[in-house]
Amino acid sequence: MTSEDSSSPKRRRALYAVAAAVAGLAGAGLAWWRYSPAPMDESVAQQLWTLEFDTPTGTRLALSSLRGRPLMINFWATWCPPCVEELPLLNSFFQENSSKGWQVVGIAVDKLAPVQAFLARQPLAFPVVLAGMEGLALSKSLGNQVGGLPFTVLLGADGSVLNRKIGKLSERDLALWRELK
Repeated sequence: MTSEDSSSPKRRRALYAVAAAVAGLAGAGLAWWRYSPAPMDESVAQQLWTLEFDTPTGTRLALSSLRGRPLMINFWATWCPPCVEELPLLNSFFQENSSKGWQVVGIAVDKLAPVQAFLARQPLAFPVVLAGMEGLALSKSLGNQVGGLPFTVLLGADGSVLNRKIGKLSERDLALWRELK
């Protein structure tokens, strides 16, 4: 047998490396496709402004009251670990940028009692509203085709959708989005 035989350890390692690279690229492509927001009809964003939600404190919040300034809408749930990890970052973003016109609202895809218990342990400076499981349908209408959480939508001061992301936001995402308003 020669050293170039297909059963040689060197050749097998090379074949494994190529197979791993192809699998990695395929997985990355699938993840990009699956977690990229789907195209959406701009009229959906305009309908969003007509919605009203209950808050955990028993009041109502009309999204129309937030129109005219940049708004970040974050769909989250108490049972979603990446959502819970992301909330302190969103809270910091809101506290640092609310004086510059930025608004954040958290739409809880959850029930009242777990949201109230969560907020008692970890208060948030931005408003939180309750959408229950209907919140997933709303997020899907905004392009979240897989219904994954967290899902965040950035609306400009004019009400148009500037950006969307399925999955946990990073500080880098927020820094880039802050420039879009």
